[in-house]
Amino acid sequence: MKQYLKNNEWQIIEEGFYSHLNRISESIFSLGNGQMGQRANFEESYSGDTHQGTYVAGVYYPDKTRVGWWKNGYPEYFAKVLNAPSWIGIKINIENQELDLAKCKVENFLRVLDMKQGLLIRSFSATFLDGKKVEVYAQRFCGMADGEVGAIKYSIKPINFSAKAKITLSIDADVVNKDSNYDEKFWDRVYEEAQMGWAIVNAQTKKTQFQVCTGIEYSFELNGQRTGGKVFTNTKDKYADNVVEVELTQGAELTIYKYAAVLSSENHPKEKIVKNCLTKIDQTSKKGFQKLLDEHVAVWTHIWNECDIMIEGDVAAQQGIRFNIFQLMQTYTGKDERLNIGPKGFTGEKYGGSTYWDTEAYCLPFYLSTSDPSVARQLLVYRYKHLSKAIENAKKLGFKDGAAFYPFVTMNGEECHNEWEITFEEIHRTSAMAYAMRDYVNYTGDQDYFTEYGLEVLIGISRFWSQRVNWSADKNKYVILGVTGPNEYENNVNNNWYTNYLCAWTLRFTQEALDYVKKEDATKYKSLTEKINFKEGEETGKWKDIVSKMYYGEDKARGIFLQQDGFLDKELIKVSDLPAVDRPLNQKWSWDRILRSCFIKQADVLQCIYLFEDDFTLDQIKKNFDFYEPMTVHESSLSPCVHVILASKLGYKEKAYEMYLRTSRLDLDDYNNDTEDGCHITSMAGTWMSVVKGFGGMSVREGKLHFMPYIPEQWKSYSFRIEFRGRVLKVKVAKEKTEVILESGDHLEIVLDGKEVKL
Repeated sequence: MKQYLKNNEWQIIEEGFYSHLNRISESIFSLGNGQMGQRANFEESYSGDTHQGTYVAGVYYPDKTRVGWWKNGYPEYFAKVLNAPSWIGIKINIENQELDLAKCKVENFLRVLDMKQGLLIRSFSATFLDGKKVEVYAQRFCGMADGEVGAIKYSIKPINFSAKAKITLSIDADVVNKDSNYDEKFWDRVYEEAQMGWAIVNAQTKKTQFQVCTGIEYSFELNGQRTGGKVFTNTKDKYADNVVEVELTQGAELTIYKYAAVLSSENHPKEKIVKNCLTKIDQTSKKGFQKLLDEHVAVWTHIWNECDIMIEGDVAAQQGIRFNIFQLMQTYTGKDERLNIGPKGFTGEKYGGSTYWDTEAYCLPFYLSTSDPSVARQLLVYRYKHLSKAIENAKKLGFKDGAAFYPFVTMNGEECHNEWEITFEEIHRTSAMAYAMRDYVNYTGDQDYFTEYGLEVLIGISRFWSQRVNWSADKNKYVILGVTGPNEYENNVNNNWYTNYLCAWTLRFTQEALDYVKKEDATKYKSLTEKINFKEGEETGKWKDIVSKMYYGEDKARGIFLQQDGFLDKELIKVSDLPAVDRPLNQKWSWDRILRSCFIKQADVLQCIYLFEDDFTLDQIKKNFDFYEPMTVHESSLSPCVHVILASKLGYKEKAYEMYLRTSRLDLDDYNNDTEDGCHITSMAGTWMSVVKGFGGMSVREGKLHFMPYIPEQWKSYSFRIEFRGRVLKVKVAKEKTEVILESGDHLEIVLDGKEVKL
């Protein structure tokens, strides 16, 4: 862990410049607004260690798959989240000396992410080699009120000198991706222009031909009064700037306001994108920094009123949950049905793709409870619109008759992940789509979703499962061979318990949806079955046979479900017995050694028990938790939250709190030594679940909200707010009592600590 950030309830604070940790800070202090975002790179030049990153939602590049041995069925490409044109550049040159914190003496460095306002703040003093000293204060945000707008307020004050300075305000589309397979650049020039006071660059991605047009305008103030200087304009391939010569006077503060408009061809016709960008940047600069900031902060105020979690008595815990909520809300706003929740959001490029099964398994519950139901529904419709691609993915692997195999990683519904043990074998992900439907319908009561969209997806997924299983004459059961479960430290195993359970559950759930649609809308049912050539008796007959004869590995002596065949052949060692120098395993051990070990990357059997908690007795949950958790290294960001929820149910309060800190501060404290690549956005929804479902004990059973709350010993109180079927509830838990307040909506019956209560 790296605990160099200060604890604060509403801010992330870095005091002092830790150049060796700069990439981590660039991830943590990232900004976004659902349409675009950027790492917390410096506006001025920086020649030190940095990962420059600006990103525009929905813009990607299909980088050719690079593998040592090609296998039939491999995806043709790996979708890269592209580093997009950068608009933040404000280079400061004073008498031929560049302001560069890697070369200057840096003092009083402070970097602050104000989560309440969505504002990045930075201040420092810098001394050049010749002794000249300046003080800098900068503010930056990506507009939540207008997702195509960003703004910077950058102030510089000479402390011990007066001199001429050149200030370069740039747009740079000649950028690179850290993870390019062949060191290729992904942008082509379309248009650039620079005139006094403004510049514009339009660039187009190779192959996919997305266009991103970026425009800037700026203004200067000296001690609060409008000023200017001599302006030079420059353009070159994928680049444009204005260079402004100004007089810096000792003790006088020069403030630069830089405004940006970032437009994508996903939202603007290409033939109008330059004109629209110029119009947008003109409108933006006329508003001015303060008005733009006020509108931006108003949106954040509304968001925090809707979904804040308040923790009293534990600043580190409070900071952690707010950081997670902040990153989720600036990554996905639910305004664009074409978008989804990328695993790194706008904080980095690692993993590629915009959509993993994380959305359905982890993120959906957060948006169900904190946003209008249409936001969660939109996430489901997103997958419905990719159904034809899921059927194509299945065909590539030899499946037929409309079987649907959803991708592990995707931008447009096509599989674009190229590790065979994941692409071909981590097949449980396709049923995450089914579980998300169950979660959505159970929470909202919106069963019409089955009729409109859901049933067609469920049938496609069930067709996949009915072909993926095979009959074992030896076991006299259906088995599923050659898979990877959620625990990716096991590959090509047979009968992963989670996968087998999910397969059978999906087939049962699809039958329930069939029965509902047939009863409620016979015309729609008939139309759908004809459209997809569904042979009800034949297909459902096989599904029922699979469900009744599915194989589930079990060790009855221990009272546990077997993660997969042969798991007990391993040497069973607790994580606590591992030397600290061996962690994290994925950075210290060979893959061969990991695969042969008993160590579990993330919840596997326990993931299933969490999803279907009511299917198991408390004794079963306890025995499996006690067996598997001590061997779990939690080297997936998705792991700790599941353990918080189960540990809470079992009364393991210390373990639950330990896992809560791990999930909530995973990036803030760099638990897994990988935050420099970007934050773990999708798992942040698990932090919310840890509080609400874990400590708050919230669940929905037969359409009724249940709460079984308790409070960690370290806290004085905590509270959260949820939306449920047209009502808004606030739950506050203290050591002496629990309050549930119906803030709006019709009266509601809930179950609190096992007793029915009417609100």
